Amino acid sequence: MAKDERSVPAPVDVPPGDEEINLDANENYFNRELSQLQFNYRVLKQTTDNAHPLINRLIFCCYFSSNMDEFFEIRVAGLKQQIKYGREIPDSDGMAPDQVLAEISRMAHEYIGEQYEILNKVLIPEMEKENIHFVRRREWTTEQKEWVSTYFKEEILPVVSPIGLDPSHPFPHLANKSLNFIVELDGKDAFGRETGMAILPAPRSLPRLVRLPDNICNGGDNLVFLSSMIHAHADRFFPGMQVKGCYQFRLTRNADLELEDDLEDLASALRGELLSLRFGDGVRLEVADNCPEKLSQFLLEVFGLGERDLYQVQGPVNLTRLMAIVELVDRPDLTYPGFAPSIPRQIRSAESIFDAIRKRPILLCHPFESFSPVVDLLRQAARDPQVLAIRQTFYRTGAESEIVDALAEAASRGKEVTAVIELRARFNEAENLELASRLQEAGVIVVYGVVGHKTHAKMILIVRREEGRLRRYVHMGTGNYHAGSARLYTDYSLMTCDESIGDDVNKLFKQLTGMGKALQIKKLLHSPFTLHSRLLSLIEREAGYGKKGRIILKFNALTEIQLIKALYRASRAGAKIDLIIRGICCLRPEVPDLSENIRVRSIIGRFLEHTRVCYFGNDGRPEVYCLSADGMERNLLSRVETAFPLDDPALAGRVREDLDICLADNSQSWVLQPDGSYIQNQPGDGEERVACQLVLLERLTKRPD
Repeated sequence: MAKDERSVPAPVDVPPGDEEINLDANENYFNRELSQLQFNYRVLKQTTDNAHPLINRLIFCCYFSSNMDEFFEIRVAGLKQQIKYGREIPDSDGMAPDQVLAEISRMAHEYIGEQYEILNKVLIPEMEKENIHFVRRREWTTEQKEWVSTYFKEEILPVVSPIGLDPSHPFPHLANKSLNFIVELDGKDAFGRETGMAILPAPRSLPRLVRLPDNICNGGDNLVFLSSMIHAHADRFFPGMQVKGCYQFRLTRNADLELEDDLEDLASALRGELLSLRFGDGVRLEVADNCPEKLSQFLLEVFGLGERDLYQVQGPVNLTRLMAIVELVDRPDLTYPGFAPSIPRQIRSAESIFDAIRKRPILLCHPFESFSPVVDLLRQAARDPQVLAIRQTFYRTGAESEIVDALAEAASRGKEVTAVIELRARFNEAENLELASRLQEAGVIVVYGVVGHKTHAKMILIVRREEGRLRRYVHMGTGNYHAGSARLYTDYSLMTCDESIGDDVNKLFKQLTGMGKALQIKKLLHSPFTLHSRLLSLIEREAGYGKKGRIILKFNALTEIQLIKALYRASRAGAKIDLIIRGICCLRPEVPDLSENIRVRSIIGRFLEHTRVCYFGNDGRPEVYCLSADGMERNLLSRVETAFPLDDPALAGRVREDLDICLADNSQSWVLQPDGSYIQNQPGDGEERVACQLVLLERLTKRPD
C-alpha cells in the first residue's frame, strides 16, 4: 500500500507526445519553491512514522521547523524582494512571484497546522505514556508553583527587559526569530503613563525548556516551557499594573546576505553585514492561537506584513528549541541505538595512513564508516617531517575542531599551510570569520577564494617528500569538513595519491589562491568551467546508446534547466534514468513522450542524504563521479565545485551497489508522480522491508576483518 502526500499544486494537463515537443514549455517543470516545501513536508511525515524512535520523531518535528525557518528567511524573502523592487522573474514553470507566494501561504499554513496537531495529539500524548511530561501551568502542584516562582525570580526576571509602548518608547527592533510576548496592560505606571501595551523580549540565553527537579515530581521526566513561566508571572514585570493578557509571538526576517562583487575587503564587509542581518525585513509572523485579533493585526501593521504572512499556532512559536529534550531527558530506549562507525582494514593494518593510501585509493561512506581517517590524515601530516605543505578548503567547519587544531599545529611546525575559507557559507558566516582569525593567528595563510564564486569544493592537498621526490596526497569529498555533520549526513570521502588527481587539485588551489587563466585539468571536473558542460555531454552520450543508455544521478536538488532538458532528451531516446533527489526536483517524471523513462525518488531517513553521485552506463564501461555539487544553477555555473572520478573498478562497483540499495528501498523512499505529488513506498504483502540506510548501517559498521 502507498501513502499519498497531501496538499500539492494542482495537477497540470500533460500534452500528448509530439516529435516537435517544446522542452521549454512551462508545464514540463515543477516550481522550485513549492518543491522545496514538499520536501519539508516529507520531513514532517517522519514524526508519525513508528519506524523511528519516539524522541527522534520529536526531533524530526524540530527539523521541520528549522527547515521552514530557513525557507522563509531565504526563499520567501527573495520572492518578496523581487516584488518590492519590481524585479519579478517567473520561474521555469511560468508562475510569477506573487502566485508562488500565494501558493506557499496555502501550503505552509496547512503543513504548519498539521505539525502542531501532530505535536499536541500524537507526540505529547505518546511522551506522556513514556512518563515524559510537558507540565502545563494548570497542572502545577503547589511545590512546583513555588519552584517556578523562585526560578522566575532568580533566572528570568533579572535578564528580561520589558518595553512599554508609548511615544517615547516606540516599538522595539526585535531580532530575527527571537521569542517575544505582547502584553495588554491596565492601569498607570510610576510616571502616571497609561501605555496599554508592552513587549517582553526573551533573551536567547534563556532555555526554552526547563526540567523540574525530581524531588517535586511524581516520577518520570517533567519539563516546563519558558513561555509558561513568563505567562504565569508576567505581572511581576509591571508592578502595580494589571496584566490583561500575555501572548507569544515570533518574527521571521529576511536573512539572506547580499554582498557586492567588487569589495576591497570581503571580511570587513561581511562583519558589517552580519551586524544588520538580524534585523532584515519581516517575512512571517507567528503568534499564539489565543492572541486577540486586534493584537495580531497590530503586529502585522508594525512589521509591514499581510494576512497571509500570519501563522497562528497551538503551542510554542519556536519548536526548533525542543531539541533541548535530547540533553534534558536520558531515555536511550526512545532514541536510535548508538553504533560504532567502522574503519577499513586497509587503514587499520597500515603503519601510517600514507602507507595505506599508497597501496590503493580509499573510499569512505560516512557516517557508516568513520570520519576519523580524514582527521588522522591531517594529524599525521602535521607531525610528519616529510610533509612540506598542506592546503585545504573550508565551507562549514567551525573554529573549534580537531581539523583546525591539526592545521594550526602544522603551521607551528613550520609547514606551509594554506586555508581557502568561504566566508559566505549561509548561516555560518560568523563562525567562518572566527575560523579565519584563529588560523591566521596560528600562522596559516588564509584566503577567501574567488569573489563572486562561492568555494564549495571539498579538497585537501598534502605535499610529502618521499625517496627524493614529491608526492601529493589528496582527500576529496561530497560533504563538509565537519565531524558533527559526518555523524548525521551520508557522504563519500576519497583518499588517493593518484598523480593526475594530485596535479589537478594542485592546479585548482593555484586558481583559488592566485590569479591567471584557467589551467588544464586532466581528470577532475570543476565548475564554473567544465563540470556543467561535461555532465551534459555524458547525458547526451547515454542518449546516443538509445535503450542501452543508463543514468543514475543522486543529488540533494535538481533545478538546472539545461541538465533537465538533457535528461528529457535522453529519456525520449530510450535511456533508462533513475534520479535520487532528496529535496527540490523541478523535473516532471514519467510523462509520455517526455520523461516516461525517468523515475524520481526521495529518501528521508535517520541520516540526511547528502552523497552526490553520477553514474553513466557507457555501454558496459561505466563511469562514476562523486561531486561536491548539486544539480542546481548556482553549483554548476557560479560556484567553485569539483567532481572526482572513481577510476578504481572496485570503488566504482561499490558505489553502484550503494545506488542499487537506494533504488531497492521500499520504506524510506518517496516516489515523485507526474502531477507533482509524492507517494511513500511501502513493502508489498510478503515483501521484505528494505530501508537503504539500515542496510548500509548493517553492512558497513560490521565489516568482517
